[in-house]
Amino acid sequence: MEYIYAALLLHKLGKEVTEDNLKKVIHATGADIDEAKIKTLIASLKGVDIDKAMSEAAAMPVAAASSAGAAKKEEKKEEEKAEAAAEGLSALFG
Repeated sequence: MEYIYAALLLHKLGKEVTEDNLKKVIHATGADIDEAKIKTLIASLKGVDIDKAMSEAAAMPVAAASSAGAAKKEEKKEEEKAEAAAEGLSALFG
Protein backbone atom coordinates (compact mmCIF):
# COMPACT_ATOMS: atom_id res chain seq x y z
CA MET A 1 0.00 0.00 0.00
CA GLU A 2 2.88 2.34 0.76
CA TYR A 3 3.94 2.13 -2.89
CA ILE A 4 0.56 3.36 -4.06
CA TYR A 5 0.63 6.16 -1.50
CA ALA A 6 4.10 7.13 -2.67
CA ALA A 7 2.91 7.24 -6.29
CA LEU A 8 -0.09 9.36 -5.32
CA LEU A 9 2.14 11.72 -3.34
CA LEU A 10 4.48 12.13 -6.29
CA HIS A 11 1.54 12.77 -8.60
CA LYS A 12 0.00 15.30 -6.19
CA LEU A 13 3.30 17.17 -6.02
CA GLY A 14 3.56 17.28 -9.81
CA LYS A 15 6.54 14.94 -9.91
CA GLU A 16 6.87 12.16 -12.44
CA VAL A 17 6.03 8.71 -11.08
CA THR A 18 9.19 6.80 -11.94
CA GLU A 19 11.08 3.93 -10.34
CA ASP A 20 13.78 6.28 -9.04
CA ASN A 21 11.29 8.74 -7.55
CA LEU A 22 9.30 5.95 -5.92
CA LYS A 23 12.49 4.51 -4.43
CA LYS A 24 13.40 7.91 -3.00
CA VAL A 25 10.00 8.34 -1.37
CA ILE A 26 9.91 4.79 0.03
CA HIS A 27 13.49 5.10 1.27
CA ALA A 28 12.66 8.41 2.98
CA THR A 29 9.99 6.65 5.02
CA GLY A 30 12.49 4.11 6.30
CA ALA A 31 10.70 1.16 4.72
CA ASP A 32 12.51 -1.57 2.81
CA ILE A 33 12.39 -1.21 -0.96
CA ASP A 34 10.92 -4.09 -2.95
CA GLU A 35 12.10 -3.73 -6.53
CA ALA A 36 9.44 -6.12 -7.85
CA LYS A 37 6.59 -4.10 -6.31
CA ILE A 38 7.98 -0.88 -7.75
CA LYS A 39 8.35 -2.36 -11.24
CA THR A 40 4.84 -3.83 -11.06
CA LEU A 41 3.33 -0.52 -9.96
CA ILE A 42 5.12 1.44 -12.68
CA ALA A 43 3.95 -1.08 -15.29
CA SER A 44 0.39 -0.92 -13.94
CA LEU A 45 0.30 2.87 -14.08
CA LYS A 46 1.56 3.04 -17.66
CA GLY A 47 -1.06 4.88 -19.72
CA VAL A 48 -3.29 5.57 -16.69
CA ASP A 49 -4.68 9.07 -16.15
CA ILE A 50 -4.38 9.25 -12.35
CA ASP A 51 -6.61 12.32 -12.05
CA LYS A 52 -9.39 10.62 -14.00
CA ALA A 53 -9.04 7.39 -12.02
CA MET A 54 -9.21 9.32 -8.74
CA SER A 55 -12.34 11.21 -9.78
CA GLU A 56 -14.03 7.97 -10.88
CA ALA A 57 -13.08 6.29 -7.61
CA ALA A 58 -14.46 9.23 -5.64
CA ALA A 59 -17.79 8.96 -7.47
CA MET A 60 -18.18 5.24 -6.77
CA PRO A 61 -19.26 5.51 -3.10
CA VAL A 62 -21.98 7.99 -4.07
CA ALA A 63 -23.37 5.62 -6.68
CA ALA A 64 -23.14 2.67 -4.30
CA ALA A 65 -24.93 4.60 -1.55
CA SER A 66 -27.71 5.60 -3.96
CA SER A 67 -28.29 2.03 -5.08
CA ALA A 68 -28.18 0.79 -1.47
CA GLY A 69 -30.81 3.36 -0.50
CA ALA A 70 -33.05 2.27 -3.35
CA ALA A 71 -32.65 -1.37 -2.34
CA LYS A 72 -33.66 -0.55 1.25
CA LYS A 73 -36.77 1.29 0.05
CA GLU A 74 -37.71 -1.68 -2.14
CA GLU A 75 -37.14 -4.09 0.76
CA LYS A 76 -39.28 -1.97 3.09
CA LYS A 77 -42.14 -1.91 0.55
CA GLU A 78 -42.00 -5.71 0.30
CA GLU A 79 -42.10 -6.02 4.10
CA GLU A 80 -45.12 -3.71 4.26
CA LYS A 81 -46.91 -5.82 1.63
CA ALA A 82 -46.16 -9.00 3.58
CA GLU A 83 -47.48 -7.42 6.80
CA ALA A 84 -50.65 -6.27 5.06
CA ALA A 85 -51.19 -9.75 3.65
CA ALA A 86 -50.69 -11.27 7.11
CA GLU A 87 -53.26 -8.83 8.56
CA GLY A 88 -55.74 -9.80 5.88
CA LEU A 89 -55.29 -13.49 6.67
CA SER A 90 -55.78 -12.91 10.38
CA ALA A 91 -59.12 -11.22 9.65
CA LEU A 92 -60.23 -14.30 7.75
CA PHE A 93 -59.26 -16.76 10.44
CA GLY A 94 -59.95 -14.47 13.43
